[in-house]
Amino acid sequence: MSTAILTGRPVPGSPLEGDLRSLGFDVRTAPEAAAPEDLDALLRDLPAGERVAVVDTRFVGHVHALRLGLTDPRFPVSAVPGAVTAQAGVRGELTAVLRTAVGAAADGGGTAVTPALEGPSAGAPDQAVPDRIAAALEAAGVDVHRPELGTLVAAVPSDPEARNTARQAVAAVDDEAVRLRGAVKARDGFFTTYCISPYSRYLARWCARRGLTPNQVTTASLLTALIAAGCAATGTRGGFVAAGLLLLFSFVLDCTDGQLARYSLQYSTLGAWLDATFDRAKEYAYYAGLALGAARGGDDVWALALGAMVLQTCRHVVDFSFNEANHDATGNTSPTAALSDKLDSVGWTVWLRRMIVLPIGERWALIAVLTAVSTPRVTLVVLIVGCALAACYTTAGRVLRSLTRKATRTDRAAGALADLADNGSLASAFAALRRGWPLPAPALAFLGGAAVVAVAAFTSYGSPWVVVAAVIYVITSGLALSRPLKGALDWLVPPFFRVAEYSTVLVLAAKADVNGALPAAFGLVAAVAYHHYDTVYRIKGGTGAPPRWLVRAIGGQEGRTLAVALAAAVLHDTDFTVALTALAVAVALVVLVESIRFWVTAHKRGAPAVHDEGEPA
Repeated sequence: MSTAILTGRPVPGSPLEGDLRSLGFDVRTAPEAAAPEDLDALLRDLPAGERVAVVDTRFVGHVHALRLGLTDPRFPVSAVPGAVTAQAGVRGELTAVLRTAVGAAADGGGTAVTPALEGPSAGAPDQAVPDRIAAALEAAGVDVHRPELGTLVAAVPSDPEARNTARQAVAAVDDEAVRLRGAVKARDGFFTTYCISPYSRYLARWCARRGLTPNQVTTASLLTALIAAGCAATGTRGGFVAAGLLLLFSFVLDCTDGQLARYSLQYSTLGAWLDATFDRAKEYAYYAGLALGAARGGDDVWALALGAMVLQTCRHVVDFSFNEANHDATGNTSPTAALSDKLDSVGWTVWLRRMIVLPIGERWALIAVLTAVSTPRVTLVVLIVGCALAACYTTAGRVLRSLTRKATRTDRAAGALADLADNGSLASAFAALRRGWPLPAPALAFLGGAAVVAVAAFTSYGSPWVVVAAVIYVITSGLALSRPLKGALDWLVPPFFRVAEYSTVLVLAAKADVNGALPAAFGLVAAVAYHHYDTVYRIKGGTGAPPRWLVRAIGGQEGRTLAVALAAAVLHDTDFTVALTALAVAVALVVLVESIRFWVTAHKRGAPAVHDEGEPA
């Protein structure tokens, strides 16, 4: 429960108390001309774990303006004109500034109209008490979130004429229409924007009015996609048509869960994690369904299914690494970025550039249509070609930006890249050398990875040279991280590691040429990819990378690559399949147990709420 404290008796006819109660607040009223000690007493009476809001009794505005300002769980302190809120973790700071803010308001002789705030100055005599509190918190170094209200009204009129004007302004704007528009992401793909969001936002509102949560919709989307994968696995034309339709409906639900979160401001760390990881699980399970369906028709496309998963996962790590390396860099400008911004100002190029990267909406629509009208092989081949072209386009753009950008990367960015690298104990031993290696980190990562993949591809199954190449890869993996990753292209190190590890597993499983090897490799890469996505979302959520014991327990990326190379060299092809399966099960169990434990406990202990806005590609 949350509590809102009104600074005095409500104005006759004001809906303020009802609006606050509709938002889940218990409303308490301070005495007229409240003294600091009165508000102090009210605060002391409230349970320590509650969110508290202070609202000027003369507030006039849309209920959605209050919702945006007072109920968003992502921000510890938030304010709109005439209202301020603080979560339990910053109640102490609120109490500390209360006496100064309220006392200054009393000395200033009252409050006046504040229809908008643009960085208020603490101590201005015409500010309402909540505005003074927000200004005092900012002066004390507390980050106060001020949501963009747009056409929504939030004001504190000081006389009847101003109140009447404010009420007319409220009546002139439909806040429900604003709320529905705000439920849709401002920047989305063409297919999502024009084919899904026009009606999925109303589905989100329908869910909100029935008390459904974003996590429940996310789970429904996962179940729908898994049923779609099951339909594809039947290998019949009817099954393929049903699979395509269900995949599209799963995507509608996938859009709905985010829109529901924005519509009702139901954000959480657990919800962001579920949304992000379920997206990957849905897509990769569908690839497996296509492979099983093709096998029923006598066509083995497991290599294509695994290749599609490898390519898509590596695309994502390129985006994640680049963004983590540059989001807090200083001097973060380049001519390439300026050209990109200029192109975004030309209407048709915006949609072309969003479509060419094959984001999730366009990608799933492509998969669904091709599944319904063609074969799994055609579907996967077209998908791989399209994703490969998109990967070339996005990676080339990021490389050009990095080469033309004069940026200084922070220690935090270097640490995030090192965590994304996922080096285990073997590579860490070589990284500890930290002495004068002349080649840059991306070159070391690329050469080592290229060596092990090339040797695996161009030698026969069981060749000991693959083990030699894997040992070289272990060494180069360590040397690549012997210095902080602060170079212009050092963000390429994690993607090079992902390509090397996943491709080695794919090539060796294909070389084994025995039934079950490629499905086992698919399971292993899926388990490892889950670990890598989990690392990404922990870093994005500000909760830090997975513990080092977990990385060591599953071998690190270089350790797993070496283990698979050794298994291929010493085991018969059928035994190699068993080894891949056992490794996949072991990695999946360790990673899933720790990941679920972490995210559930993070949710319970009230970690900062976040919302994942979808994949960047």
